[in-house]
Amino acid sequence: MPDAPHAPVRRRTTSRWATACVLVAGLAVGGGDGVAFADGHAGREVPSEADVTRAQQDAADKGRDVAAVQADLIRADLALESAGDAAAQAAEAFNGARWRAEQAREDARQAEAAATSARADVEAQRQLYADTVVRSYEEASQVQGLSAVVEADGIESLIDRTVTMGHTSDALDSQYDAFVAASAVAEVTATTATQAAERAATAEREAAAARDAAETAQADAGAQAEAVAAAKAGLIAELAELQGISVRLAEKRQSALEEAAAQAAAAAAQAQAEADAQAEAEAEADAQAEQEAKATPTPTPTPTSTPTSTPTSTPTPTPTPTPSPTPTPTPTPTPTPTPIPTPIPTPTPTPSPTPTPTPTPTPTPTPPTPSSGADAAIAFARAQLGEPYRYGAAGPNAWDCSGLTSAAWAEGGVSLPHYSVAQYTQSTRITAAELAPGDLVFWGSSSNPGSIYHVALYIGDGQIIHAPRTGRDVSQESMYYWRAPNFFARP
Repeated sequence: MPDAPHAPVRRRTTSRWATACVLVAGLAVGGGDGVAFADGHAGREVPSEADVTRAQQDAADKGRDVAAVQADLIRADLALESAGDAAAQAAEAFNGARWRAEQAREDARQAEAAATSARADVEAQRQLYADTVVRSYEEASQVQGLSAVVEADGIESLIDRTVTMGHTSDALDSQYDAFVAASAVAEVTATTATQAAERAATAEREAAAARDAAETAQADAGAQAEAVAAAKAGLIAELAELQGISVRLAEKRQSALEEAAAQAAAAAAQAQAEADAQAEAEAEADAQAEQEAKATPTPTPTPTSTPTSTPTSTPTPTPTPTPSPTPTPTPTPTPTPTPIPTPIPTPTPTPSPTPTPTPTPTPTPTPPTPSSGADAAIAFARAQLGEPYRYGAAGPNAWDCSGLTSAAWAEGGVSLPHYSVAQYTQSTRITAAELAPGDLVFWGSSSNPGSIYHVALYIGDGQIIHAPRTGRDVSQESMYYWRAPNFFARP
């Protein structure tokens, strides 16, 4: 039957392919007898329009099914990753709550110890005050009967005893003040201890709630992992059937595709991280150069004063004496002295301004040299490769992410809490460009360090060792295997 006049090219092409398939199938079924047409030959009829449409639809459905299976496999992996993220966040939330509860218990213990000491001090001051009161009464009885004392011992003895009583009264006042002060301290420490105990109890309840949430998240992640594994097995079997290959070959192909995709994503993430680090370094260098340029003042030329010449005064000429006709000589008059000119003071030159000293630019802080314990930490982490992940675990045969890094650095001589956020805050922050073996690499859900929920040990060459998540053992892989980390620190 001819094609429809307005059928698109693709339809014609597909129809021809489908028709060819039907014909080939007919040849296969009919052996060497050929295909029988409806012109009187015995055998099968020419494919109808419905047959061609059905063959075309089957081919299109087959193409969509392969694509759909591939999409379902990707969705399954994303669902597994999402469940793993939720479980990791819940696990670290529990670690944080447990760490805060431990701190609260320690604070409560110290507060209670201070309160106990204060209560003991109050009792000691109470006893001293009581002893002082007793002595004051004893000494007061000795001055009773003034006349008898005066008659018996004289006035001097009375004065001595009265002075002694005055001293006793001063001691009594002083002891009372000490008792009151000790009581006030005891009251404050008792209140502090009560509040600390309440905070510890609250922290314990929060830790218990966080533990329950973590257990639920881990169970959900485990169930999701099982469901995804079963779903992927069915999807791969379906894919194998659609592609006409064995299930084992389909599994190998799918694993290779997933590995290639992971490596491509890791390479892209690493390239982006390196570009970001380079841009950050250049921006920092530009800012430093600009700061140094602003800090260097423009030199001001020193003004030169023009000296004023001192005018020379003309002296008054000495008069010549007129000769007298008389023989009597006239005495020679004394010449008028030459006036001394008044000197013109030399102008004081304007002093040159004292140049402002160039401030030394603040250098960019250099991260500490990698600890000598890094090698020991890495060796310890390597020894745990292949051991299972379990939330809240810190060995000896199972680990979570912060439990592994805490134990590894304990081997390196550094004490770190079993909590990724605290490990970051208690270490020296560095950039990705400054990473050295033994440093810590962190993942957080935002730019706030409080959102950190995963930590790994950097071992060099872009590689990490970590306890990934439920269902995955302690592994060594690229630090970009998953997504780019956003925090870095050096213990």
